[in-house]
Amino acid sequence: MRVAQFINLYLYALVMGVFWGTWFSLSRSIASITPATFLEIGHTMIGNLGGPMPVLMPAAILANIVVAVMLFRRKEKGPLAFAFAALLLMLVALTATLAVNVPIDRQIQRWTVATVPVDWPAIRDRWETYHVLRTFASLVGFACACVAAVWPARRSA
Repeated sequence: MRVAQFINLYLYALVMGVFWGTWFSLSRSIASITPATFLEIGHTMIGNLGGPMPVLMPAAILANIVVAVMLFRRKEKGPLAFAFAALLLMLVALTATLAVNVPIDRQIQRWTVATVPVDWPAIRDRWETYHVLRTFASLVGFACACVAAVWPARRSA
């Protein structure tokens, strides 16, 4: 059980760290970035994260499912509720990523400075709104996974 929880927390921390780092370092000033800088940063980040994130997010979800099943079998209701909440929140982050952020990333990959659409600030802002959603869903999800992991184990009677 401890190994499964460790793996779950480790994977959640990696996913959350990517989202949090992007929000903390880029998102808070993204509106002031020029189109050329936006494209350079965007192309680089999409290239860097396009490989690991499609592995990390499903792995984190799978690890959480394993922990939740183990908690269910042990009839650990308190930690199970937090593990389930963590799972739902990571699914929210995944849904936002796949439904909004990744399709916008694919658009951005095709843009050049000469072909940036006139409405690029609206597209950027939509991406940012859903990035904030997935960032804070992953932060709270990680917190829930931590609570599930540190919840006192039931004592056998």
